[in-house]
Amino acid sequence: MSIYAIYFSPTGGTEKIVTFIAEQFGKYQRIDLCEKTSGLTNDFSEEDLCIIGVPSFGGRVPAIALERIKALNGNNANAILITVYGNRAYEDTLIELEDTLIEKNFTCQAAIAAIAEHSIMHQFATGRPDQNDLTVLSDFVRKIKEKDNNSIKSDHLPVRVPGNRPYREYGTIPLIPGASHTCGSCGLCAAKCPSGAISSDNPKQTDKDKCISCMRCISVCPTHSRKLNPLMLAAASQKLKKACSGRKENELFL
Repeated sequence: MSIYAIYFSPTGGTEKIVTFIAEQFGKYQRIDLCEKTSGLTNDFSEEDLCIIGVPSFGGRVPAIALERIKALNGNNANAILITVYGNRAYEDTLIELEDTLIEKNFTCQAAIAAIAEHSIMHQFATGRPDQNDLTVLSDFVRKIKEKDNNSIKSDHLPVRVPGNRPYREYGTIPLIPGASHTCGSCGLCAAKCPSGAISSDNPKQTDKDKCISCMRCISVCPTHSRKLNPLMLAAASQKLKKACSGRKENELFL
């Protein structure tokens, strides 16, 4: 059996949770869906375990992540589904992820909705996942293993997860990072942008039609030169303040 941590994680929150879960099962291989050409495994076997995680963008799976997941072939591999969100809501993310993985012939045995620090408005869910989260996630793994040990794979029905069909309309927060005067045009943001929205010839330019507001460019910039418009960020933060306030907890679905 091989174990795979498969994630779309522009700013690292989803990666942290997916790899934490994966390491509870043993030695694992990483597949980073943010990379445009990873050259990694696309075909799995019935004995494999795939921990597959995506962030929730406006209550949906990010479209580009979905596109790359559809390039995978499950061949009845076991899958643990994870959606990570910044303390607002995840709405139809898990059900969309599950529908897609079933279509790609994965056996969806469990699902987790987990909290990480908001990738845009860092005052929401600051510092999460924290130690309490990791303790809860470890207990989730114990329960998943217990279920697996006490059942036969052929008896597994797809895990029931919350969400609606048809899914809610896809949309993201329309905040487009820009380069400040300190940008040295190193090109790292262009190389790491999962949607190819930043020109490698001129990294100070961003294609607003391609940008998915994932904030990966801000996360990887070595000189902290890519930023959001502070007035627009403040307005968006105020709009989401009520929905993102209070501590939400991680959820397990078996």
